Amino acid sequence: MARVPYVTQDDLDPDYRDLVVSSLQPGKTVNVYSAIGNNQAVLHGFREALGAFWNDSGLTDRQREIVILTVAAEIRSAYEWQQHVNVAGDAGLAPAEIAAIARDDRSPFPDEERALVAYTRAVARGRVDDALHEAMTEYFGTETVVGAASTAAGYVALGRVIDALGVEIEAGDEFVGWDPE
Repeated sequence: MARVPYVTQDDLDPDYRDLVVSSLQPGKTVNVYSAIGNNQAVLHGFREALGAFWNDSGLTDRQREIVILTVAAEIRSAYEWQQHVNVAGDAGLAPAEIAAIARDDRSPFPDEERALVAYTRAVARGRVDDALHEAMTEYFGTETVVGAASTAAGYVALGRVIDALGVEIEAGDEFVGWDPE
């Protein structure tokens, strides 16, 4: 059960009303933003940061979804997993690859994506070492490594907020499970 009320668009100042609506599912209000909307300035900041990670990280859509799903699996955020399984499919991840991320099986992925999964898990654990950082830099370059680290850390933060506020999967939706095959 949510620990805070879910605000509606009508509860928010006009400048913030659109922030509780999913950019991925036009017209759909999502619980994570409705919960964070209890502090409109924080909601605005989260949406700005997530937008930057989404659009400016240097990662492809597929790579971005690998990062987000890896974080969700690592911190066991069922809510964030649920939100991104379909997005990941649209970004080119096969159901078998998505299931592999959940169980930390890197074998279906090429070396570059294996490094991305390893790096993301290390960011989520707070355990990035020099060798892993150097491997990532060889594959992606410094700018994208900064984007990948920021995206991973940002989604860890979002997952922790989801947990702290007790955000639930939207009414009428059923958890897809850690193995969507």
